[in-house]
Amino acid sequence: MKAWICKAFGDAPMLIDCDEPIAQSRDVIIDIAACGVNFADTLILEGKYQKRPQGPFAPGFEIAGTISAVGKDVRGLKIGDRVMALPDWGGYGEKIAVDAGFVTLLPDNVEFDSAAAFQIAYGTSWFGLKYRAKVQRGDVVLVHGAAGGVGLTAVECARLLGATVIATVGGEPKCAIAKAHGADHVIDYKSESIRERVKEICAGIGRTGADVVYDPVGGDVFDQSLRCVAPGARMLLIGFASGSVPQIPANILLVKNVAALGFYFGAYLEQNPDIAKVGMAELLDLLSSGKISPMVSAVYSLSDAMEALDAIRNRTATGKLVIRCGE
Repeated sequence: MKAWICKAFGDAPMLIDCDEPIAQSRDVIIDIAACGVNFADTLILEGKYQKRPQGPFAPGFEIAGTISAVGKDVRGLKIGDRVMALPDWGGYGEKIAVDAGFVTLLPDNVEFDSAAAFQIAYGTSWFGLKYRAKVQRGDVVLVHGAAGGVGLTAVECARLLGATVIATVGGEPKCAIAKAHGADHVIDYKSESIRERVKEICAGIGRTGADVVYDPVGGDVFDQSLRCVAPGARMLLIGFASGSVPQIPANILLVKNVAALGFYFGAYLEQNPDIAKVGMAELLDLLSSGKISPMVSAVYSLSDAMEALDAIRNRTATGKLVIRCGE
């Protein structure tokens, strides 16, 4: 089988022939049809991600495909099942061994590309907004990076939860994408002040500021957000795509009774297994019923996977990118 293998953090991965994985007692082997591309893929290659593999590894956190082998202690899954999974890494390849506990059966009407594109992005937004930030109907939710693979899903999920959505993006084409996916108001941060426009929008609808901020960007974006939130707001920290980790002024949190909430999706699922089952079932129902639909903006062959990573690094991608690993 072929896979993109990184031999040491900071080295460029190489597409090479590898030994096929062997299923341990609780594993299934999945023939990978598609793998979603995430900003975290760039971090794990540099050794900057929360989890660090030991030895050579392939990136790739979310996959979909067909089970081709089953460990002796696995129940409820069989060869030929269409599934999706969230491995720690290893998705940029043709096959993978995954603990059966991290594998979910796919409804027949869900395509592999959609399954690979939706798990982390929609999971981060749905669990983060509904279960961590506890978004309520009528809340004003400010979503940053709203035309990207994660931010766009936050726009959709916030609307499904009954919120008014203010989206921030860079450039007119991305404004149009955010608006088309349900944003009530769109701010182009390249030409407008996030802080002043949020205040203006909220004043126009009789509100004092944003109730929830969904921030995968960090840096100056976080600083501006903190100064245009309502008392009692929740700042949901998703990531730091800007490369700058904000230093939070605790005095502002105190005076406005604001909560800063970290949210790491993978760890949240492990720490809250009961909520994980309920939330993933909700998402699969939304997906199979067409209430959410991943915006797959580009599909790459396995041999072109590094082009997909470059698009993520350069922040030129909109929506979600998918690597087609096999048929």
